Amino acid sequence: MNRTEKEELVSELTEKLKNSSFVYVTETSTLSAKSTNELRRLLFESGITMRVAKNTLIKLAMEQSGKEFGDLKNTLKGETALMFSENMKSPAIAIKKFRETSEKPLLKGAFIDNDVYIGDDQLSALSKLKTKEELIGELIGLLQSPAKNVISALQSSKHKLAGIVKTLQDNKN
Repeated sequence: MNRTEKEELVSELTEKLKNSSFVYVTETSTLSAKSTNELRRLLFESGITMRVAKNTLIKLAMEQSGKEFGDLKNTLKGETALMFSENMKSPAIAIKKFRETSEKPLLKGAFIDNDVYIGDDQLSALSKLKTKEELIGELIGLLQSPAKNVISALQSSKHKLAGIVKTLQDNKN
């Protein structure tokens, strides 16, 4: 790879890092070409972009992106692949699914909404994170629940009260 190609790659990675809120750093060493293609296919189907690059170029792109990646830079050892996604947990789910049949890729770390997660042991936690839409849905459900309970209690009380009044009236007659 000549200097111009490296500069273009750093520029491309810098843009992706600037524009992505969700970046996963993985190790894909020892994956065969066939396995790598299967992984790329799975990622593509999940809307995830994977980019393999030299660690020095990735570090340079991280520095130029203007974001604070913290300890994520320290994970850049060995063969590294970056995964970019619009959904915070899609890469974690895809990695877990692929690892049902393979040992790799290993999660080195992840950058999720300015938070850094380091280590493969974080994979399970990352796959269980709730998206913004899921959290909003739960919040709306929680807010609607008390109102529904009050309305149903008032409606059932109204019927009970009417029944009691009718019974009292019948007893007088």
